Amino acid sequence: MQNEQNEQNEQIVYVVDDDEGIREGLSLLLETTGQASKVFSSALEFLEDYDNNLTGCLILDIRMPRMTGLDLQKKLKSLGSTLPIIFITGHGDIPMAVEAMRQGAVDFIRKPFREQDLLDSINQALSIDAGRSSEERDRSALIEKLALLSEREQEIFTRVARGDMNKVVAYELGISERTVEVHRSQVMKKLCVRTLAELVRIKLQEEALTSS
Repeated sequence: MQNEQNEQNEQIVYVVDDDEGIREGLSLLLETTGQASKVFSSALEFLEDYDNNLTGCLILDIRMPRMTGLDLQKKLKSLGSTLPIIFITGHGDIPMAVEAMRQGAVDFIRKPFREQDLLDSINQALSIDAGRSSEERDRSALIEKLALLSEREQEIFTRVARGDMNKVVAYELGISERTVEVHRSQVMKKLCVRTLAELVRIKLQEEALTSS
């Protein structure tokens, strides 16, 4: 059974497995916990439905025909996906699962698995995803604010945030101190800050953003 997404940013557990019994069992398990889920019979089917705005986590069988779980993991990584992945794996797949972990997977669960072990891993993955989603929203909001600054305001923002006095900024830019004050006020307004400390914090976040 497949639960529908009720709102745009709802976390969904995506299950990709070529075994119908596994898909149905996991969907039913997740339904009993109240967790929305969506199932796919192949990696290619999942890719048809994929976009970078998906939130939640991915439960992925490591061995599947046409495109393996490892291949899908690599493909998602190339697409810039941050969706946490939990691999489910058979006895002979442990070396592959270890490689998947090295590539960023949250966990791998050996078949047959205890339901609680899987649910614990899912909760961990959803927490990781929630943190990443929050960071991405903060990053997007910062980019939007910085984009509001004019070239002159960006210059003044940079100098004020490094601790330069208004008169020093005015001298360096060849403008009046009053003009600096007006621009500085506009910078504070556009960045939604009230104190110099907050302004410096925004500058540090911008520097971290451009260096990442």
